[in-house]
Amino acid sequence: MSIFSRTRDIVAANFAELLERSEDPAKMIRMIILEMEETLVEVRASAARTIADQKELNRHIGKLEHLERDWTDKAELALSKNREDLAKAALIEKRKATEMADKLREEVTVLTDSLKAFEQDILKLQKKLAEARAKQNALMTRLESAENQIRLRTLYNGDRVREAFSRFDELERHVDFAQGHADALQIGSDGPRTLGDEINALNSFDEVDEELAALKKSMNLKDK
Repeated sequence: MSIFSRTRDIVAANFAELLERSEDPAKMIRMIILEMEETLVEVRASAARTIADQKELNRHIGKLEHLERDWTDKAELALSKNREDLAKAALIEKRKATEMADKLREEVTVLTDSLKAFEQDILKLQKKLAEARAKQNALMTRLESAENQIRLRTLYNGDRVREAFSRFDELERHVDFAQGHADALQIGSDGPRTLGDEINALNSFDEVDEELAALKKSMNLKDK
């Protein structure tokens, strides 16, 4: 299905509006670019035919101009021979060639104007095509970014990720358990207390009692 009916429709097209109305913007922009490329090929082909027609007409004009000069020479020759009737006939043929050449020149002028219009259309189409391709690149970049976000979110919220985090939690519990076990083994790691240790402890208690008594005495003196 054709989106545009002619070059003017393409030039006046609002790509943003077309894409907003489309259910599949990526497909729409591809169709737009394809039709624009086809239209550009057709316009260039028409311009090529116009140039060919113009060259052919110019060749015919050249032949008619040569014929004009030839009939002029013949008219002069007839007059030089006192054949005014032949000179007059030669000039009539020259006039026919001149009139034909003038008509062909008018056609060349029309073709020249058409060629200028084709050139303008080609430039406009090329500019619009570049705009459409830029839109396509931007659209594809946005689409790729959205697809990547969907993949990442699906991956993050997927069973594999949840399973991985569950394994991490389980591993942390194992580490905590092992660390607690190591800390528990550290308690009393010096072994059972001996008789000497208990006696030394008694000495330590005596030293503490003496320090406590001295502290009380000091405080009583301060109170007095």
